[in-house]
Amino acid sequence: MAKPNFNGPKAVIEIRDLVKIYHLGEVDVRALDGVDLTVNEGEFVAIMGPSGSGKSTLMNIIGCLDRPTSGTYVLDAKDVSRMSRDQRAIIRNAKIGFVFQSFNLLARTSALENVELPLLYADFDGSTRDRKQAARDALHRVGLEGREANHPSQLSGGQQQRVAIARALVTSPAIVLADEPTGNLDSRTSLEIMGIFQDLNDSGKTIVLITHEPDIARHAKRIVHVRDGKIQQDERIMQDRIARKGIEAPIAPVAR
Repeated sequence: MAKPNFNGPKAVIEIRDLVKIYHLGEVDVRALDGVDLTVNEGEFVAIMGPSGSGKSTLMNIIGCLDRPTSGTYVLDAKDVSRMSRDQRAIIRNAKIGFVFQSFNLLARTSALENVELPLLYADFDGSTRDRKQAARDALHRVGLEGREANHPSQLSGGQQQRVAIARALVTSPAIVLADEPTGNLDSRTSLEIMGIFQDLNDSGKTIVLITHEPDIARHAKRIVHVRDGKIQQDERIMQDRIARKGIEAPIAPVAR
């Protein structure tokens, strides 16, 4: 008789009772108020919320750019809740690949050199040749073969965002954290970029997307709604490819 498998999905992000309070003069602002969130390996989660909802604060904590006032945050089995700034920087470089709305590429360096950059700060065990090959492979993965020598000014907005995605992937991070990655792109290019994220997720990459746009969020497999520092709704999109096809997707609540 086959033995039962008690191993559930691996949690990459485990957040429990997370609170973040900002002290502004004599006023305390509770940006996060007891947030619980688990993201498993291989999930594609969109975090949505209006301005002032707490989603940016949550993103900063997930990205190890800030730490909570109280509560716990475990990233890929490491408790980062009380780490120092330097310790968080080490974990951030090793565990998280960032994609930003404004691309954040170095203007005077090639696409290949931009993608190489995280490997200079990470614990990369390889030669210069190995580093360049890793960057080249990442660029090919996002469809930029033949564009390695181009500078950002020689690339379209969509191509620049592909370089940024390649840069996020080159260290093989535990998660890719994308902050409004289509905010500076037209609708057609936005669909192309979201298609890349979907393909990466299909290959097993864990993706957390921050957005205020419902049509962008629907490319994910799960949507977490944040308001007033709390998670108000946690929904799973039941048909993975539905957003790419432009069809209304049925949504089911995620089990708590």
